[in-house]
Amino acid sequence: MTLFYCAKCGTALTGDLVALPVVPDVDDPDQGRDKKTGRARSTVPRGRYAIDPDPWGAPFVVAAASRRRARSSGRELLRAGTGVTVSAGWRDSFVIHPDDVLRHLEPFTLGDNWLGCCGPTGAHGPNLACFCGSRLATWAADCMGPNELHLDRVRVYAWHQGGPADGH
Repeated sequence: MTLFYCAKCGTALTGDLVALPVVPDVDDPDQGRDKKTGRARSTVPRGRYAIDPDPWGAPFVVAAASRRRARSSGRELLRAGTGVTVSAGWRDSFVIHPDDVLRHLEPFTLGDNWLGCCGPTGAHGPNLACFCGSRLATWAADCMGPNELHLDRVRVYAWHQGGPADGH
């Protein structure tokens, strides 16, 4: 079991969560989509977390020619009119179910980091903050993209039952 805390103020952000070995695949992002909000089902189930080894979120850089035709994973962020780019954002972020942490965070809206027609796209950087003001999470929950929440590894820490996390 693992709990996540704000590194700035020490506030507990989650209850006990169980680690998954990998971020689950999203075969069909429309399967299980909420009819009322348009949101996809969460990438990670409630009570669980995973570590995403790949870059995720802002900033984005021009894609190398070999990456231009990559198969869709269902986890891409909606970014209109940006050309062929890939994420150069955080690696090894903690991906958790939004409902496991949202009550402990507040929206941090600056410029267009909360854009989206049905929820935030997550494509413009951190959009959730601890009540102490630390911008520590990015939530993607627009109707055209994934529904997942990434905690910044620098601004949160994980505490495993029996002691601190071992680098993850």
